[in-house]
Amino acid sequence: MHLTFDLLCAFALFAFVSSITPGPNNTMLLASGVNFGFVRTIPHALGISGGFMVMVLAVGFGMGQLFTAFPMAYTVLRYAGAAYLLYLAWKIATSGPLSKPGSANAEPLGFLGAAAFQWVNPKSWVMAIGAISTYTPSEGYFYNVVVIALVFAIINIPCVFSWASFGSALRNVLKSPRNLVIFNVTMAGLLVVSLYPLLLSTS
Repeated sequence: MHLTFDLLCAFALFAFVSSITPGPNNTMLLASGVNFGFVRTIPHALGISGGFMVMVLAVGFGMGQLFTAFPMAYTVLRYAGAAYLLYLAWKIATSGPLSKPGSANAEPLGFLGAAAFQWVNPKSWVMAIGAISTYTPSEGYFYNVVVIALVFAIINIPCVFSWASFGSALRNVLKSPRNLVIFNVTMAGLLVVSLYPLLLSTS
């Protein structure tokens, strides 16, 4: 089976829904947009899309089979991801006042940090494995993997930027220190809640 137009359209819908819905990446982008503004969050957003594209390519070219052959590797990755998410939740919850342009008191997550985070983000693994296993035909497989990865990145970019933009738009609403604390603690709580299906999983 080839990667037909109908299959590509179905995949594009999957990519959009999985990219725009709440998850660790989008929660952190929303918080970063609030605390640092849109411009300073751009490297974070680009790191998510770039890092995820590399992940899809890696899964498509065989890394997904590593977890089948060595289930313990996935278990280690799962709990390492959980520990890192808890650390990020703590960082968000304890964020100080809104960062002003040029301020060096606090720094948003950069491109490389956001790209690396995809490898410990459970939602990213689910999205990447789902894209390869469901929408990548075996005929012309290597070409199809590259197309799937590129299309996913193209669709993902405006989705993640929309979350950063929304967070930036909330900056004026959250100038009050009390409101900002409530927001940051709420975002941290949502990150922790996102661990629930991960820790329940036994696969």
